[in-house]
Amino acid sequence: MKFSKILLASHGSDGAQAATRLAVEVCDAGGCVHHLYVVPKLWDGIMGDDWLNNGVSRDRFAGHIETQLGQEVDQHAQWVQEIVEAAGLQYESTFIYGDPEDCLLKVGQQISPELLVLGAPRPKGVSGLRSRLLTDKVMRALNVPMMIAPYPHES
Repeated sequence: MKFSKILLASHGSDGAQAATRLAVEVCDAGGCVHHLYVVPKLWDGIMGDDWLNNGVSRDRFAGHIETQLGQEVDQHAQWVQEIVEAAGLQYESTFIYGDPEDCLLKVGQQISPELLVLGAPRPKGVSGLRSRLLTDKVMRALNVPMMIAPYPHES
């Protein structure tokens, strides 16, 4: 079964990269993969207050974090776009800041995809942020089939 408009929620983790490959696999020739990248609100609390004891230090640190995060988003978006376009598919994207669940619902309702593709959660013991996009709220609110790419295991 192939789909012509896919919403791909991908942020660069191993599971998200597997989701990207799966989205390309199940997309119709000439179809569209819409890439959603959510920068979660948890970055608001990254500033800390123990060693950033003056405004100048806080501002410099915030600028550094924003630059690093921006570079990571740009690199991942370029990687997804190259894979999608190399398969002869159309690439669209939305980069948004907020609650991942709310952002997924908002974009899903705006673009009306035929399929939502997500990566599987990280297995226990694998380091990294554990964001959860496939919640009960999302499953009830988005009236589209959903596909979860298996987490890639090293061989």
